[in-house]
Amino acid sequence: MQDYSMEESSSEMDLLRLFPYWLDTNQGNAILNDVNMRSLFILTGPNGGGKSSMLRSVCAAALLGVCGLMVPAASAVIPHFDSIMLHMKAYDSPADGKSSFQIEMSEIRSLVSRATGRSLVLIDEICRGTETAKGTCIAGSIIERLDDVGCLGIVSTHLHGIFDLPLSLNNTDFKAMGAEVVNGCIQPTWRLMDGICRESLAFQTARKEGMPDLIIKRAEELYLTMSRSNKQTSSTAHHGPSVGYSNVNGLVGMPDSLGNMFEPPSGTFGLLRKDVESIVTAICKDKLLDLYNKRSISELVEVVCVTVGAREQPPPSTVGRSSIYIIIRRDNKLYVGQTDDLVGRLGAHRSKEGMQDATILYIVVPGKSVACQLETLLINQLPSKGFKLINKADGKHRNFGMSVTSGEAMAAH
Repeated sequence: MQDYSMEESSSEMDLLRLFPYWLDTNQGNAILNDVNMRSLFILTGPNGGGKSSMLRSVCAAALLGVCGLMVPAASAVIPHFDSIMLHMKAYDSPADGKSSFQIEMSEIRSLVSRATGRSLVLIDEICRGTETAKGTCIAGSIIERLDDVGCLGIVSTHLHGIFDLPLSLNNTDFKAMGAEVVNGCIQPTWRLMDGICRESLAFQTARKEGMPDLIIKRAEELYLTMSRSNKQTSSTAHHGPSVGYSNVNGLVGMPDSLGNMFEPPSGTFGLLRKDVESIVTAICKDKLLDLYNKRSISELVEVVCVTVGAREQPPPSTVGRSSIYIIIRRDNKLYVGQTDDLVGRLGAHRSKEGMQDATILYIVVPGKSVACQLETLLINQLPSKGFKLINKADGKHRNFGMSVTSGEAMAAH
């Protein structure tokens, strides 16, 4: 602990190298995080990723600082809060005849009604005890209310449907507890970062806790069935404006301004994205089928085209796996590429001017050679479908063992 100060007029809180107060940093088992809080946070992350620990650590730091005591951080700037309100997971109260959701609603009602712009509000696993769809909408409405109040705080959730709601937010940031790939498995890093984490690690957690493998495998089958059904439904339904419409199941980030950053899928940009997705999927399916028939690949893999919205990030599961990607810029021009590190490659692209708000589509494919072939094929064929590319010259790279079809020859120019 170096120093901390109380800010009488500031509405910002800075905690440098904050650590869970119940862990010993000398033993090396405490992850130190910098928390720069300028607004409300919506916090996501995998099971065991440290969301609850983050809430407890921030709450302890704020309480100790307000009381003039040592704060579990290297240094801290803490506002003079008029109230610090914490809601953790609720449980049934048989004596009161109330369910866990009733208890939660009662506590959060008290919290929301008393919160001011000088309050610190911390809610863990909001609306977890009721039907998912309605609980998501209640959670979204509560977040809008806290956003309007302008308080600091954290709302943690696994209700990823919140990010598909047409929320009106001006004082809310999106934070996540990070994850990384270790020996082929996704593991939490317990580090706070920008963005949204849609990776729950539910199956991995259940398996780790001894759930029979037969049950896990069946759950995975049901999940895939449900995902396909949802995708088919969403492709035919009309959607209004939303916070985001990405279908990626990993770490994603949200824009600084929600008011004009996203267009609904029914808009011009949404139609372009759907057209690109449809044509890219068809081209890749045909090529992979051709490679399978020629025994160039051992099995016919399913082509799944995933969208990563503006300023979002691909899931950590893409690291170390070959994929092709198409960047759709806001000027409607496309960039086609391939990589074994989609997270790193996209970060490099978005550091360039004009790429910060680009949306991407990606498909995981069996190996780098296949990715190179598909990259060249898409670069050569997409212009003939009416799309404008910014890297047509890469289509001349044909030395990947692929034959030139008449369609490719026509498209090459």
